[in-house]
Amino acid sequence: MNKTLVHTSIIDRLQADLLIARDALKASHEAATHAESKAENKYDTRGLEAAYLADGQRRRLHEIEQALSSYRNFPVRTPDPESIKLGALVVLETAGERRWVFLGPDAAGLQLLVEGAQVLVISPRSPLGQALLGRSAGEEVDVQVGDRRQRYEVVAVY
Repeated sequence: MNKTLVHTSIIDRLQADLLIARDALKASHEAATHAESKAENKYDTRGLEAAYLADGQRRRLHEIEQALSSYRNFPVRTPDPESIKLGALVVLETAGERRWVFLGPDAAGLQLLVEGAQVLVISPRSPLGQALLGRSAGEEVDVQVGDRRQRYEVVAVY
């Protein structure tokens, strides 16, 4: 799989998400400041709820902008066969099923379809990201999430 294509796909997806988030922020801000959102009595919370929604949309927009900046400034690196580092594209196998993950600086949880394969973006802050750092192909990693333990084999690193 082409790692440059994965990197470009992440940026494209974040740019699309940014446009959607901007529209959502604009709509929620308009709702919060609209005359109909003014409280009619002390129990009317429409305006307050709209303001909370607008604040959440503002924070989401900021997160997407930060992630987009991280990826625009993040170089696509050649793979290090010795160990998994930030920027690695990794093939994992668990219970006979293969998964592609990209260890990125941000945008954890983003799922992409690249060259017909699902790629999950993870960060070094996630349990799986932490477990993968420093590992190499052929090694196994155990990840504890809640009360569940999952074992992965590192099949390949790109």
